[in-house]
Amino acid sequence: MLVTFSTPAHGDVTMFGDVAIGLLKMMGRGSTMPSALYAQDVQAALERLKAAVDPARSRQPNAAAEDGEEGEEPVVSISHRALPLIELLEAAAHENCAVMWESNE
Repeated sequence: MLVTFSTPAHGDVTMFGDVAIGLLKMMGRGSTMPSALYAQDVQAALERLKAAVDPARSRQPNAAAEDGEEGEEPVVSISHRALPLIELLEAAAHENCAVMWESNE
């Protein structure tokens, strides 16, 4: 499953479903699809998401610094995965726009 986030203030952001649902929960939202944030709720959701991923940034190992085995996939931290959604939410908050999301099954 893929989840697409959209707002008039920013280009769409599409993520894998498990990552998107985890980020939605960090924002204080459920996994209901489709759903949305009213413009007046975007800033609070953005602040919750930023607060949730900041501690994760310090706990995640730096994938580039680790010596992995040949052919091993690098680990992408949740803080890095959240960046496109954070940028979308920041643009929506700046332009006072709602944010919508839906699954693309």
